[in-house]
Amino acid sequence: MDDVHASYEMNLDPSVSRYTHDGGVVSLEEIERRIREDVLGDYSKHGYGRFAVTLKDTGEFIGFCSIKYLEDHKLNDLGYRLKHDYWGNGYATEASKASLEYGFNTLDLTEIFAFVLPKNERSIRVLHKLGFKKCGKVFEDGAWAEKYIIEHSDT
Repeated sequence: MDDVHASYEMNLDPSVSRYTHDGGVVSLEEIERRIREDVLGDYSKHGYGRFAVTLKDTGEFIGFCSIKYLEDHKLNDLGYRLKHDYWGNGYATEASKASLEYGFNTLDLTEIFAFVLPKNERSIRVLHKLGFKKCGKVFEDGAWAEKYIIEHSDT
């Protein structure tokens, strides 16, 4: 729960929340509840979930990334969100590569999906760099998103 304030500040930034369609963060209490129930709840229920992304040199929280099981869709999802100041530096790609390695080699997953809004060109570029392929559309958080897949054999 050490990342509550930093996560709250990150999610207040409209440039960060523009492509999330998760309702935004309305209060510090709400982000604390989401971390407690959703993030930590995923670990309790499935044994894995999102990781905090921190800078190696300073330990500063700059976002989150990793694999999460989406019960509504019955699939494993790669997701990431970073503070705007850290976009364009390769952190999303680096954290996602580590997350895929974890998903395939530690969790023994055979495929991992990612959902991205069509206008989120930066995230689409990250997924392409990682080897994801578009495989359809999905309705998630009140909006249609592109659905991408990567299989263990693709890595």
